[in-house]
Amino acid sequence: VQLQASGGGLVQPGGSLRLSCDASGFTMDHHAITWFRQAPGKEREGVACIVNPDGYTYYADSVKDRFAISRDKAKSSVYLQMNSLEPEDTAVYYCATALRQWYASNWHISAEYEFWGQGTQVTVSS
Repeated sequence: VQLQASGGGLVQPGGSLRLSCDASGFTMDHHAITWFRQAPGKEREGVACIVNPDGYTYYADSVKDRFAISRDKAKSSVYLQMNSLEPEDTAVYYCATALRQWYASNWHISAEYEFWGQGTQVTVSS
C-alpha cells in the first residue's frame, strides 16, 4: 500500500492550492481516504475525509466551506481543493487510509489509520 501526497507550496493569504493523493497497492473503491495536517507544536488533526464507494464526505469545522475533497476513481487519486487559505492553515498535510475495520464516526482520529503518505508542506504567508 502506498500513498503519495503532492501539491503543497507557498501561497498568500486568500489564495488557493490543490493537493493530490495518489494511491496504489490496494483498491481505493472500498476504503476511506482522509487528509490530516500537522502544524509545528500541534497534534495531527483530521481535515477532510471521503468514504468509498458512496463518496460521503466529512470536514473539520475549521475548513468547512473553504476546502473540498474529491476523488478520481480511474486514477486512484483523491484531491483536496483549498480555497481562502489562512496563515492558520500552514502545516504538513498527509493523506491516510485504513484497510482494517474503520468507523466513520472516528474519521478524524489519526490512530484509526495504518497507512500514510509522506506529507506535503503548505505555507500560507504574505
